[in-house]
Amino acid sequence: MKQPDPSRTAGVGQHDFVSTHQLHTDEQREAADEVTARIRESGLQTIRVIIVDQHGQPRGKFLSPDAAIAAFRNGLDFSGAIYSLDSANTVFPPAFVRGGGFGIEEFTGFPDIVIVPDPTTFQVLPWSPGTGWMLSDAYFSNGRPMPLDPRRILRNQLERLEQRSLSYLSGLEVEFYITRLCDPNISLDATTQPAAVPRVEPFQLGYQYLSEVRLDSVNETLIALRDGLGAVGLLPRSMEDEWGPGQMEFSLSPRPGLGTADAMVLFRSAIKQICARRGLLATFMCKPILPNFFASGWHLHLSLLDSAGENAFTAEDEVLSELGVSYIGGLLEHAAAMTAFATPTVNGYTRFQPYSFAPDRICWAVENRGAMVRVQGGPGDPGTHLEDRVGEPAANPYLYLAADLAAGLDGVERQLQPPARIEEDPYVAEAKPLPTSLDEALDALDKDTLYREQFGTEFVDYYLMMKRAETGRHRAACEAADDPDDASAAWQMREYFEFY
Repeated sequence: MKQPDPSRTAGVGQHDFVSTHQLHTDEQREAADEVTARIRESGLQTIRVIIVDQHGQPRGKFLSPDAAIAAFRNGLDFSGAIYSLDSANTVFPPAFVRGGGFGIEEFTGFPDIVIVPDPTTFQVLPWSPGTGWMLSDAYFSNGRPMPLDPRRILRNQLERLEQRSLSYLSGLEVEFYITRLCDPNISLDATTQPAAVPRVEPFQLGYQYLSEVRLDSVNETLIALRDGLGAVGLLPRSMEDEWGPGQMEFSLSPRPGLGTADAMVLFRSAIKQICARRGLLATFMCKPILPNFFASGWHLHLSLLDSAGENAFTAEDEVLSELGVSYIGGLLEHAAAMTAFATPTVNGYTRFQPYSFAPDRICWAVENRGAMVRVQGGPGDPGTHLEDRVGEPAANPYLYLAADLAAGLDGVERQLQPPARIEEDPYVAEAKPLPTSLDEALDALDKDTLYREQFGTEFVDYYLMMKRAETGRHRAACEAADDPDDASAAWQMREYFEFY
């Protein structure tokens, strides 16, 4: 007897939603056939279908094989309520008013959206037996791309590049913390371990930057991370120990287009899941407010390639091509507004301190780790690229990359010339300071017309509403407390430590 078509019987999505609205490319259609065969032949029992939310967090459903295969054709119904949740997972807009509280008609009444799996992102998770994983894109039920979908926002910027016969190559260099969950019977000082946060202790002790012996002391965990990441195509190019106890830095090889942002989502999720299985808690919060912890950064390495695949930032006689210099001009022109996406938490602004190896002002330099934009390479070097050092590890990867691209492309299109590069100490340079708070960055975003033009007014107004609700809750917690500093520390730990 002929088996029924699972796309008709699995009960997911809208029948033929993907083909009706022409949502898959030829590459994705071919990949869907290959992934379908792989799911059936490999005996997978669960497929995790993931949508990345406004915070850069993976949300998803665990599906049966037939349901996942059907979703390639029909999409998958998914609660649009996630877009009403702030970083504390509480509803921030007046949700049941028309437009969902943020003026988008299709969001009236907390409706479902339709997410469409991208089969080119499919992976088998080695740490979860019989389990596949893939990312998705978000649409309204009428087929309109969902304007709050960060993956779509980055894709739009990549399409702008393609129109100029250019492409984007970028790589990850990310710092994060691994901590150890304490025995619940251990009593810890409440001033250093704020309430409502899991009691943790350092995974490592001491300060031995780039120490082989220190790394070897946690080798079993590093091997587990290496093997797990490698099995999903994210083999670390390097693993290092940083200044803080349990602070690590991993870097990955460059990837084209969406690849780096997609990799960051899976990277953070994999690190957290593999560590959790070992009784550890990994966090990408910029600076956990714990004894002797330092801030972590996310350095975005990037270059543009021409139609022949050659590095468009390389110049024969100069450290950087004219196109590369104009790209920097755009980054500096829009730096304050861009920071709202690259450093999207209250906590992240603790990082912008003098002589911290993080930037504190808007400037660029060659091979200088104190500048906001660092040029690596030189005349005739095909590996010449920029390092955008303004990001924190908790940033939504799609918005960070898209914000960088939008600013850089504005510089290219307008042929902007940046101020002279810094030759000595960037921390005493005559340059505008970076925003010192999330509120300040949001005000800059509100005034910068570029991101409304490129990301859409719907999205920017939504993002401002969400983030201002976050900073408002932080401010209220501090104002209500006898000791605002302690209240701020406790609030930041509750808000970000586990969430990110």
